[in-house]
Amino acid sequence: MIDWGKGRLSIKAQAKLLSLNRTSLYYKPKGPSKKEIMLKHLIDRIHLDHPAFGSRKITSCLRRAGYSVNRKRIQRYMREMGITAIYPGPNLSKRNQRHKVYPYLLRNVDPSLPNQVWGMDITYIPLQNGWMYMVAIIDWHSRYIVDWELSDSLYTDFVINTIRRALQKAKPDIINSDQGCQFTSDAYTGLLKENAIKISMNGKGRALDNIITERFWRTLKVEEVYIKEYITPRQARQEIASFVNFYNNWRPHQSLDDRTPAEVYFGEGFRSLCA
Repeated sequence: MIDWGKGRLSIKAQAKLLSLNRTSLYYKPKGPSKKEIMLKHLIDRIHLDHPAFGSRKITSCLRRAGYSVNRKRIQRYMREMGITAIYPGPNLSKRNQRHKVYPYLLRNVDPSLPNQVWGMDITYIPLQNGWMYMVAIIDWHSRYIVDWELSDSLYTDFVINTIRRALQKAKPDIINSDQGCQFTSDAYTGLLKENAIKISMNGKGRALDNIITERFWRTLKVEEVYIKEYITPRQARQEIASFVNFYNNWRPHQSLDDRTPAEVYFGEGFRSLCA
């Protein structure tokens, strides 16, 4: 490690001892351009309204709106954002073979109790000068948000940390996710196996396999994220924490007979804040 203080060796001497290029020590990577931020925010909105649109149609939409973009750039941005088109039927695109992909266990399954099935997913959260990623764990029976986290990267760590916190509260029979690299990683699958939790994964690109989580993302973005236009990560965390509290404890769901997720998740005797 380089000692940037008034050490016994100069920066040049330390770099030489460590076989480092001294010029690289002063390099500071540039942040995303305003155009990249704008295009990613637009891609996120188009995907929310038209989740079956792939890179070709999204590129076409942007061009029709007057933006000079090529499909390769949009494909790269979509990969960086963790966005893929979802389809009503099977997607026959080639799977990533580096990690095992687990079968979808929830076909024709309607969870009747809390903690039978948790759904887990990641979405893109726009900021005025950048973006973050949000992971959420949702109880499928009650729609209750068991836990969530924001990160400035798609590293697996923030997914694992969120699961560990959630497992301190309860343990589900099954956790369902998509086939993203975070969820096919050895760290993720190993943690679930260690806790005797069954692993379920959406069919690649299948919209209906994760419909409950997709509905929550739409609610979050339409009722909160797009309205607030967060400036800083700190503001995003504070505002989303407030919304999750509102969603769990105050917002009745028609599918839950106008009860809140917290009332259904915790059962009889629990009084919601809006009761």
